Amino acid sequence: MQGNFTYHNPTKLVFGKDALDGLAGELAQYGPRVQLSYGGGSIKKTGLYDRVMAILREAGKEVFEDAGVMPNPTVEKLREGAAIARDNDVDLILAVGGGSVVDYAKAVGVSAHCEEDPWEKYYLRMEEPACRIVPVGCILTMAGTGSEMNGGAVITNHDSKLKIGHVFASPEVFPRFAILNPELTYTVPKYQMIAGIFDIMSHLMEQYFSGVDDSTSDYLMEGLMRSLVQASRVAVANPTDYEARSNIMWTATWALNTLVAKGKATDWEVHMIGQAIGAYTDATHGMTLSAVSPAYYRHIMPYGLERFARFARAVWEVPVEGRAPEELAAAGIDALEAWMREIGCVMGISELGVTDDMLEGIADATFIMEGGYKVLSREDVLSILRASR
Repeated sequence: MQGNFTYHNPTKLVFGKDALDGLAGELAQYGPRVQLSYGGGSIKKTGLYDRVMAILREAGKEVFEDAGVMPNPTVEKLREGAAIARDNDVDLILAVGGGSVVDYAKAVGVSAHCEEDPWEKYYLRMEEPACRIVPVGCILTMAGTGSEMNGGAVITNHDSKLKIGHVFASPEVFPRFAILNPELTYTVPKYQMIAGIFDIMSHLMEQYFSGVDDSTSDYLMEGLMRSLVQASRVAVANPTDYEARSNIMWTATWALNTLVAKGKATDWEVHMIGQAIGAYTDATHGMTLSAVSPAYYRHIMPYGLERFARFARAVWEVPVEGRAPEELAAAGIDALEAWMREIGCVMGISELGVTDDMLEGIADATFIMEGGYKVLSREDVLSILRASR
């Protein structure tokens, strides 16, 4: 294990088919004014909105609705939501939806009482909040981002063509509670389910492909990846298989609740490239990651050969006998790519609307990380983008 660390995760999880029954008890811990943040209205079609509103009314809450949170929340929407929270002095933001809604709610929570422009302060200068933070709770309807148990919040600025994630350090930014009922994810379109599945895999790989020590975290991630691959195959064939969907949802939470990152350097370069693509195309986040992952990992494989060979053995059960490390490592990436195709991931950036004239701008918008096996140059990023077409 590398380094010293402190681990503290303040989020309370309520998991299972009856998880929504725990909402009333959580609401009782907050004041009467609740901002209800949700997306384009799918929660109304499924009946979840009515169920949540009934619980809020029974709890005596005054509700301030904040609808229309888009899949890649914009800075304009953030400012709108912050104004609702500030003008109504809300006591809690309740996010109902997928990771984008939860990300957005956390960004609103740190922005409502901020005296500066939140984009400038939190996303360009990457500063931490010095103001009162509005607490957030969430009811998850899509598994993938892990946003229900971490301090991350991704916001997009279309004017500057930047999509930036800020992982806030304060435990006050983490959702105070998260309601996780796997059945609520059944109505998510298959494309979005698959995007979420790959987002989970990418979170694990971003943390796995770093370091050379014998880390407990890597053993945990190998188990999580194996579980995800197995559950994904069942869920793609039968999207209402509760066991598969519950394993996917639980894996998503543990992939990014900061546990497996402890004691390790981490990479996150795939996410930086994917987010730059998203800023240009507004494409579904998980699919921006799948479109570039094979090319990225082939690009950095020579610099982390031992770990890539281990990935092939431990996750994909690639036979070792007779294979040189380079061959074994390459076979692991081949197995990853075959699984991605099997479940229906996007395999090229052109499928997302990326055109050749965007490549230079996407490269310029890609933040360069230093925790992986190779620190990329701008030319490296361009090479990966071209190989991902």
